[in-house]
Amino acid sequence: MSELKTQKHDGSVAAFLNSVENERKRSDSFTLLELMQEVTGAEAAMWGSSIVGFGSYHYTYASGREGDWFVAGFAPRKQNLTLYIMAGFDGYETLLARLGKHKTGKSCLYINKLADVDMAVLRELVQRSVDHMNGR
Repeated sequence: MSELKTQKHDGSVAAFLNSVENERKRSDSFTLLELMQEVTGAEAAMWGSSIVGFGSYHYTYASGREGDWFVAGFAPRKQNLTLYIMAGFDGYETLLARLGKHKTGKSCLYINKLADVDMAVLRELVQRSVDHMNGR
């Protein structure tokens, strides 16, 4: 079985975030760093070349493939800020309706800028996902 390409490593989160060219996106990234550290109680770590992850869990698929992944994370992408909500979005419809301007994928929340969303709702969404992933 092949190994997952995105692995946790000891790269500097601060250096990565300081390298984000877009000033607003860089500032928003530091805000997300603080929010996710508070919610998860975990230190940030680099996963691959562009994901900031918090905490970790081990998974095993029915196929037998297994690995480790972060409990919550984000990536400042060129198009948007991508937040990884590992619990997915089932059952979060009410929160998402109150969040503000966003798009979703399977476990990805896409936000253009934090000014577009209600930060209290975003914090609650991340908290619920973290609680779900930690079995609370």
